[in-house]
Amino acid sequence: MIYSDNAINILTAKTYKGIGRAWIVKNLRGNETVDTIVSLLNRDAKEDYHITLEDFERNKKRIREDILRLEGFMDGVVAIGDNNFPPYRGKVKNSEQPIVLFYRGDLSLLKATNKNIAVIGLLNPDNDTETIEQEVVAELVKNGATIVSGLALGCDSIAHRRTLRSNGKTVAILPSPLNNILPAINIELANEIVRNNGLLITEYYENAKSKMELGGRYQERDRLQALFSDSIILSASYAKNDQGNDSGSRLAMGYALNYSIPRAVIYDPVTDINNPKYDLNRQLMREQKEISIINRNNLSSTVKKIMSNKPYIKSNQPYQPNLFDSI
Repeated sequence: MIYSDNAINILTAKTYKGIGRAWIVKNLRGNETVDTIVSLLNRDAKEDYHITLEDFERNKKRIREDILRLEGFMDGVVAIGDNNFPPYRGKVKNSEQPIVLFYRGDLSLLKATNKNIAVIGLLNPDNDTETIEQEVVAELVKNGATIVSGLALGCDSIAHRRTLRSNGKTVAILPSPLNNILPAINIELANEIVRNNGLLITEYYENAKSKMELGGRYQERDRLQALFSDSIILSASYAKNDQGNDSGSRLAMGYALNYSIPRAVIYDPVTDINNPKYDLNRQLMREQKEISIINRNNLSSTVKKIMSNKPYIKSNQPYQPNLFDSI
């Protein structure tokens, strides 16, 4: 397993009250000593006791042991400040920037030079929706795209599987640790993604402690789908929560808008006009006139347009290029 001392330091710092992503991004660069980190924590953390070096090292040892128990389920951990921490796309506030990723597979698929396109959608697509999504994904792969999605049932699974059948590479972003793939029914699909030189990533190494926490993790997963994609394509989705368990589609498309990530929808004005499963697609088209619209009539040209999109990419300046340990 590959990880840096910096990654363990960041995970340890996050265990203290009041310490989150925004604080990590603002205060840690990857080259701090433990003494410096402890001093910063005593300045800003909301604990009711003085944090000692011994306390930090004790927590750090526990986290390292927890991560090593996952050997065989993941290849490594990478954190902000590491030389191979992937750059995110878009303009993002500190509190929403990724700071730690647990991964299995080819982490280089997240490089800025890679053309990553997210394809997402609802959990229960009909046959027509599945067919056109497969055609879009196949065209994207033919044009050199790596397909990003969330390993969920329905449109996510269609995107991953069609990519694999097209001999392409795909990235699955998970709301759970890599030793507890969700949904469990897609464990074999996750393994197939890795066997075919793809990538699994998550921000978590521990299971959620409640349904509420897990729900929040799904939202965070949806944010990463936007952050690690050059464009994001909505296959199909209802527009209201009470019509389907597919809020991730709406959230991911909303994050993309907030981050200035180019968006597209699959939609045929003739065949889809009365289909409620395209309600969100129609809503996004009304709200954003310049959104790309994909259908069979313009498939090749629109895919080429999407592939040419160049979102803002935050360059990741490595602070410690040689701190990786191989376990």
